[in-house]
Order: sequence, then structure tokens, then C-alpha cells
Amino acid sequence: MPRGKRRAPEIGETMDSQSKRARTSYTSIPTQHGRRHIRAEDSFSHKRCLTWFQEYTTPDEPETLGPDGMEKFCEDIGVAPENIVMLVLAYKMGATQMGFFSQKEWLKGLTELECDSTMKMVVKLDYLRSILNDANSFKSIYRYAYDFAKDSDQRSMDINTAKAMLALLLGKHWPLYPQFAQFLEQSKYKVINKDQWCNILEFSRTICMDLSNYDIDGAWPVMLDEFVEWMRMQRNQVSSSVSS
Repeated sequence: MPRGKRRAPEIGETMDSQSKRARTSYTSIPTQHGRRHIRAEDSFSHKRCLTWFQEYTTPDEPETLGPDGMEKFCEDIGVAPENIVMLVLAYKMGATQMGFFSQKEWLKGLTELECDSTMKMVVKLDYLRSILNDANSFKSIYRYAYDFAKDSDQRSMDINTAKAMLALLLGKHWPLYPQFAQFLEQSKYKVINKDQWCNILEFSRTICMDLSNYDIDGAWPVMLDEFVEWMRMQRNQVSSSVSS
């Protein structure tokens, strides 16, 4: 069958197809397996990121995202403010004060994460959570949490803040955490210093559940010596009551 003549596109049809192509522009980015083409609007935009930040600020403090803005931001991305993923995000930003993000911190962290919209942030949440699975990264975030959570004008962290942060960071992973929290409740401690804070993590990672490998003459803080002594007393009392 002879090929028919190709129909010339009508003017309206040509303009419509051209406008569709114009609306969907693409860019090419390198990947491990070559190059991948993505829509231009999907690539990171510094301007879009800044505009997004301004949705959570006020005219009085345009360069600071405060508690009210933080609450709205968390609501938009579907995460509770006390969720540990918010601590990881703050760590990525290098935020210096709990409940606040400066414009500089926001741009630093979200440029690295290539997030300039709510949807992109939601997609990144699983990645942020996965960072906690790496032992070295977790240690860095744990240490960061101390300076982040304590009052900036105080050298030590007040005990209530410390208990909340320890519950967030170690509550699900350290089998002895419930007992340690109980110990803190009945102890004389009103604050926790940074040396104690760092050693609590080391203790949680290295000391057995039965405390058999704890060296009372080691370089542990007195707080942990007292915790071990308290634990052994508690267990002896339980054993005595059972035997009687």
C-alpha cells in the first residue's frame, strides 16, 4: 500500500504540542549507573528552599523559624516534634538551639539533603532515620544532642531534659534504660554534665545486662558507679524476697 501524505499539523495543534514541551523541561544529572534525566522542577532550588522557609517565619523574625513555625513544619511533614527524626534533621542543619532553626541552618541542612519542598522532605524521612543505624553516626548525633538540648547559658543539662533525651535516644535500644531512669528518679542528681552524658552511651554499649563486666575501679563517672551499686542492691533485695 502506498504511503499516504503526512498531514500538516494545524496551527493550534502545533502551538499546543510546543507549549507542552516547554512546560516540561528536563535536566540530566550523573548517577552511579550513568546519567538520569529528571524534570527541571524536581532539581533542588535554593530560591524555592528559602521561600519554603519563609512559610514558617514571621515578619518580626524573618530569619528565624521558632516554636510556632516548628509546630507547623512538623505538622506539614507528618512528624511529631519529639520524634527522633527531628533531632537527626537538626543535626544535619547544625542547629544550635532546640525548637529553632535559623535561615542559615535551614539552607545548610536542606541544601545538603536537596530538599526544597514538603514532599521532598517527607521522602527523605526514611533516609534520616536510617542514619541512626550506623554506630558512628549515632554516637555523633548522641553527643550533638547534649549541646543542642541544654540551655545555652548553662554548662550542664538539667535532669528533666536529660531524662527526656535519654529516653528518646536510648529508651528503645538499651535494655537497662528503664532501671537507669528509675535510678535517676530517686537520685540526688539535678544536672548531668557532658562527661557523664558521653559515658552513659559507652556504658549502654559495653556493659552486660548482669553488670558482670563492670569494673568499679575503672574510669567510669561516680554516677555510673552509684547506678551499678544501686542495681545490685535492687537485685539482692529481689533475690532475698524470693528466697524467703
